[in-house]
Amino acid sequence: MPYTAERVLKLKTDWILFLAILTMTSFGIVMVYSASSAAAEPFYKVPPYFFVLHQLAFAVISFAVMMYFKRLNYRNLNTPAWAFTSLGLVLALLVAVYFADSRAHRWFRIPGVGSLQPSEFAKPALVLFIAHFLSRRAQTINQRKTLQQACLAVAVLAALVVVADLGTAMVPVLTVVIVFWIAGLEWKYMLRVGLAGLLLCILAVFSRGYRLGRVIAYLDPDYSKIELIDTHQRIRNYIQRSTTVRDAGYQPRQSKIAVGTGGVLGVGLTQSKQKLMFLPEAHTDFIYATIGEELGLWGASAVLAGFVVLLWRGLRLFLLARDDFGKYLALGVTVSIVLQALLNITVVLDMAPTKGFPLPMISFGGSSLVSTMASLGMLLSVSEHEG
Repeated sequence: MPYTAERVLKLKTDWILFLAILTMTSFGIVMVYSASSAAAEPFYKVPPYFFVLHQLAFAVISFAVMMYFKRLNYRNLNTPAWAFTSLGLVLALLVAVYFADSRAHRWFRIPGVGSLQPSEFAKPALVLFIAHFLSRRAQTINQRKTLQQACLAVAVLAALVVVADLGTAMVPVLTVVIVFWIAGLEWKYMLRVGLAGLLLCILAVFSRGYRLGRVIAYLDPDYSKIELIDTHQRIRNYIQRSTTVRDAGYQPRQSKIAVGTGGVLGVGLTQSKQKLMFLPEAHTDFIYATIGEELGLWGASAVLAGFVVLLWRGLRLFLLARDDFGKYLALGVTVSIVLQALLNITVVLDMAPTKGFPLPMISFGGSSLVSTMASLGMLLSVSEHEG
C-alpha cells in the first residue's frame, strides 16, 4: 500500500470514539437501573440496586480490559499465539459449558459473581483470528485452500454456539462474511456461502420448536397460510410441544407498545410501565424498548447516533491503517458491534423474528460488556499505535 503524506501522519487516541464509548456505557448503566429497579424485588426477589451494581462492577472490569488492549500495540496481537489461543480457548469453553449447563448449554454459574456466557467471547476471538488470517492470506483470498481453512474455523465455532443460541452465532458468522466480501471475496463464493448459510440456518430453526415458533409468530402468527399446506397441523403441534414456547408474539407486541407509548419526548426516566413484567427482558435484550418508552424518539435516536459515531470512526481507521492486520481488525470490530446493535434494534421494533441480541454497551450482562469493551480496546489500539 503506498505511503502517502496523509498516511504517514501518526494517529493518536481517537478521543471522539473514546468519549462515545464512555458515554454509551455510562448511559447503559443508568438505563439498566431504570429498567430493573422497580421489578427487581417483586419479580426477581433481589434488592432494587442488584442489577445496576452488578453492571457497574462489570463496567469497571470492562474498562480495565479495554484500557489494556488500548495500550497494547495491536501489532503484537498479530501472532499465531494470540489468534489461535484465543479461538481455541473459546472453543474449549463452549464445549465445557455444554456439559456444565445441561439445560440451556449457555452459562457457567459462578457463586457470588453471576454467570459467564462463553459464546459472547466468540465475537472478539473470531475477529482477531480472521484479521490475523487475512493479513497473511489477503492476496490468495479466492483460492480454494484459503477458503476451506477459513470456513472450517468459522463452521466449528458457529456449530458450537448454535447448539445453545442461534442468534449469538449469527453475529460472528455474518461479520466474517462481510469482512471477507470487503477484502475481495468473489461473488460466486459469496453466493455459495450465502446459500450454505441459509440452509444451515433453516435447519437450526427447525431443530428447536421455540425457534420455529418465533419465526412463525413474525411471519404468520395465526397459522392461516401455513395450515393451507400443513392441514394436519403438524407444525403447530411441534411448536406447542416445546417447553419454552407460550406466546412467541407476546414480547414483540409489548415492545411495540412501549416504544409507541414513549412518543417523541418519552414518559420520563424510571417512569416506564411496560418494564413491570409486561415486557420480558426489559433490562437486557429489550432495553431499547424501555429507552423508547422513557426517553422517547429523542433518546432512541441518541442511541442510534452513538452507534453511527462508532461506525464512522471504525471505518475511518479501516481506511487509514497502513497494514492489513490493522485494517481488518478495525473493520471486524466495527462490523461486529454495529451489526449486533442493528439486529437488536430490528428485533425490538418487530422488524424481524424475536432473537436474543443484547444491545452492546447498553443491555445488562457482564459477559456481553466485557466482550464488547475488549473489542473496542483493540479498535482504539489501532488508533493509538498506528503510524
